[in-house]
Amino acid sequence: MDINIIQMILVVIVAFLAGMEGVLDAFDFHQPVIACTLIGLVTGNLLPCLILGGSLQMIALGWANIGAAVAPDAALASVASAIILVLGGQGVAGVPAAIAIAVPLAVAGLLLTILCRTIATAFAHFMDAAAKEGNIGKVEMWHIIAICMQGLRNAIPAALILAVGAGPIKTALELMPTWLTGGLAIGGGMVVAVGYAMVINMMATKEVWPFFAIGFVLATISQITLIGLGAIGVCVALIYLKLTKQGGSGNGGSSNTGDPLGDIIDTY
Repeated sequence: MDINIIQMILVVIVAFLAGMEGVLDAFDFHQPVIACTLIGLVTGNLLPCLILGGSLQMIALGWANIGAAVAPDAALASVASAIILVLGGQGVAGVPAAIAIAVPLAVAGLLLTILCRTIATAFAHFMDAAAKEGNIGKVEMWHIIAICMQGLRNAIPAALILAVGAGPIKTALELMPTWLTGGLAIGGGMVVAVGYAMVINMMATKEVWPFFAIGFVLATISQITLIGLGAIGVCVALIYLKLTKQGGSGNGGSSNTGDPLGDIIDTY
């Protein structure tokens, strides 16, 4: 579908904010479920982009920066794949292909963010020199420039995709053979499952498994809406937090293992 100039500007702004948030991590605009939803909102394609964002969020749950290892760029993957989904005009049917496209885009974004961070090391030296001079304003200026550079690494690719236009992108998607689109759908689903499995593997403890099982059982009850499931999830989280504060050794709340909830479960 074609989008107007105002929508293009709003999309570039969302991309810019998502790029900055990849470093700031203050308002979570870089999270796929938020970035894709915002793009869907400003372009009038909320439902397909929300589904895409939710699927990409499951993948990104398994991505994390560990030491010097930088995770794939979820922000660029979310923004670019959402724009391609909107311009493709296939709606919800185009989500599987967009998910598959997002993975290589995340790797490309990883290279861009490493480049930006490498350049930012020079800015750190400039800020050190300004700090020695007592020029706090100059320190802040270089800080803002470095953050804006991270925003531009998302905004520029987004603008380029918008410049290509809906026609070529739609044509390219329509030229994809059925076996390829089907394979992308299967591959996209597998990547989501792998990302979720990675998170489960990191969180799998005797304290969490009961809540995890309860959530899956409740999800099978079709009469419960997403709002209802969310309310139940909040209540379970509050119960968990209350139990962790009580302690579990039975002597007034102190814990022998350092895991109060684990002590309570062991007692029962």
